[in-house]
Amino acid sequence: MTTRDDTPKDDAPKTAGPACPICGKPPAPAYAPFCSKRCADVDLQRWLSGRYAIPGREEDALGQDDGSREE
Repeated sequence: MTTRDDTPKDDAPKTAGPACPICGKPPAPAYAPFCSKRCADVDLQRWLSGRYAIPGREEDALGQDDGSREE
């Protein structure tokens, strides 16, 4: 007698998430979301050098206070 298994087989390897933002390779769990220490260090260097920046409001950059915030 033969048994029938209707469950789908998923033989494809699972990835840990989206590709490394620096080089596009699959991420390594130890360095997620990066694939290696090198790519993590490249990203850190970009932040520290100012290549990456989070935009702010112009008045924040000038140090002006509009009085809308309680301290």
